[in-house]
Amino acid sequence: MLEIIKAILFGIVEGITEWLPISSTGHMILFNEFVKLNVDEDFLEMFLVVIQLGAILAVVVLFWDKIFPFELKKRNQPFIRKDIFVLWFKIIVACIPAAAIGLAFDDIFNELFYNPWCVAAALIVFGVAFIVVENRNKSMRPHITSLEQITYRTALMIGFFQLIAAIFPGTSRSGATIVGALMIGVSRTVAAEFTFFLAIPVMFGASLLKIVKFGFSFTESELVILFVGMIVAFLVSVLVIRFLMGYIKKHDFKVFGWYRIILGVIVLIYFFFA
Repeated sequence: MLEIIKAILFGIVEGITEWLPISSTGHMILFNEFVKLNVDEDFLEMFLVVIQLGAILAVVVLFWDKIFPFELKKRNQPFIRKDIFVLWFKIIVACIPAAAIGLAFDDIFNELFYNPWCVAAALIVFGVAFIVVENRNKSMRPHITSLEQITYRTALMIGFFQLIAAIFPGTSRSGATIVGALMIGVSRTVAAEFTFFLAIPVMFGASLLKIVKFGFSFTESELVILFVGMIVAFLVSVLVIRFLMGYIKKHDFKVFGWYRIILGVIVLIYFFFA
């Protein structure tokens, strides 16, 4: 029962931090210092990635009408929605940098950069980036205000920012792609939505890779812990995504930048004295 409660807590942290641009990795590293699952290291490594599938399901449910390319309800409309197919091709293009480089050197990047010092540095650097970009954007109007206006070139550029997150834990995948999108003139709402959709193949692929590496020899308790974490991550993600989409219609991302800086400093102080 205690391990289930811990899995619930991990699911809450994942559901909140995966979609807010504040780094789920940074929070998980800190959280794992205080709440430790009684499992072996291989399962824990897999669990912290695969729990994201619950968060991904929230995106699929909330944005179904924007990502499902088949029209099943209206007889007068084409069966295949071309605009959504085009959107998925752009998402695939945006995934190319992380898939080609991130996956190929995943183990090396983890060994070199998966430590509290690099995570703290990434938190702070991208926190500053959010504040700088948003201050600059005060005097500029975004020229990409809908998903249809995202070109393949724009999608690829956003994909390179996602690669930064794949290399440096603590950057935040959503944080990196949103900052990148804002820098090239994408509106906040469109940047957030494209980031959410981009997460679907990325997180599904990363989770599948971790499951294959771990194997399928789960114990009964491990399965329970995994599914509880995923379900909680899904429920919390639904609430957080709805909150974020409403929040950014009236506010900018600077508050998340300041939060990241503060968290980065806390991580540095904690592990310096640990």
